[in-house]
Amino acid sequence: MLLDPSPDQEFFRDTTARFLAERVPPDGIRRLRDDPDGFAADYWRAGAELGWTGLLVDEDHGGGSLSGLGLVDLTLVAHEFGRHAAPGPLCPTNIAAEMLGRYGKDHEETLAALLAGRATAAWCLDEPRAGSRTATAPVEIRIDGDEVVVTGTKRPVEAVITADLLLVTGRTGQDVTNVLVPRDAQGVNITPLRSIDVTRRYAAVHFDEVRVPLSSVVGGPGGGADDAARARRTAIVISCAESVGALQAVFDLTVAWAFDRYSFGRPLASYQELKHRFADMKTWIEASHAIADRAAGAVATSSSDADELVCAAKAYIGQYGSELVQDCIQIHGGIGVTYEHDLHLYARRAAANRSGFGTPAEHRARLADIVELREAS
Repeated sequence: MLLDPSPDQEFFRDTTARFLAERVPPDGIRRLRDDPDGFAADYWRAGAELGWTGLLVDEDHGGGSLSGLGLVDLTLVAHEFGRHAAPGPLCPTNIAAEMLGRYGKDHEETLAALLAGRATAAWCLDEPRAGSRTATAPVEIRIDGDEVVVTGTKRPVEAVITADLLLVTGRTGQDVTNVLVPRDAQGVNITPLRSIDVTRRYAAVHFDEVRVPLSSVVGGPGGGADDAARARRTAIVISCAESVGALQAVFDLTVAWAFDRYSFGRPLASYQELKHRFADMKTWIEASHAIADRAAGAVATSSSDADELVCAAKAYIGQYGSELVQDCIQIHGGIGVTYEHDLHLYARRAAANRSGFGTPAEHRARLADIVELREAS
């Protein structure tokens, strides 16, 4: 989280934190475990009123930021979402809102509904890996007169079960097209998937010759590659900020536990071995804060090193975040692996984020490619 937030940013973060603590405390999150949606509609509308959905959209289209860098402001919300393991489609709805905001006059009503919290969106980006048991042909988006035809499968897709609109990114020949598809459109088949996260809902979405009007295309047929790449960077930044919030919650819980729990007449925190482990974890989490903030600033300003920093952030937080969580679970002992303890709520959120939008290994490979290409040029 930002080291030196402005008064407006600090107030915004505090307001979000208080709202989440009141509306979705840990016991409330546990009760959502068996809820098919994972969150309540009135909860999401109230969050939209706080400004969760409009930070990446220009004021001309009904949005607005606090600092002029909406993505940086949004990371404050994402951090609190992680710190409270909060439910709701924060990432996919903001991704859709940002892309629609770039072409606001073409999708004004849809954008207004997203900003007001009356509707939510799911971003259909990821596809089954080639060679896996679930592998399918890539999603194809073709133009047929005044209609767009979508065919193929996307998985996993977050929040699609509750979404009103699906933002689908697919291939049009060698190019990329982004198109809006109503969730209830004929030919859209949704298969729920299991998730490690308590409140997030994922699904596989199969498009069987789904037809929508040509006006549903966002940005123009075959011209969506840059928009999709920008959206992916934005999604990773949101995910990293949320993961750091979850890791901070895990760390804080464990430090408090180590001081409260006594062994042989001494608090656990007084043992040298645990002091060393806490020092390592403190280093990891402070570095995670720093790289997440740096990546957010780079993407928000369209810096030339944005891709490099995004990959570095995703790889670092994914790797060392996992080590931090495992250390904290071990320090808690047996209670750390029980469902009744709050620790697992944040551990689950961090684990779900670790694999979303690429694993740490994939981002390290991508980072190596970026560095090699830069040195070769």
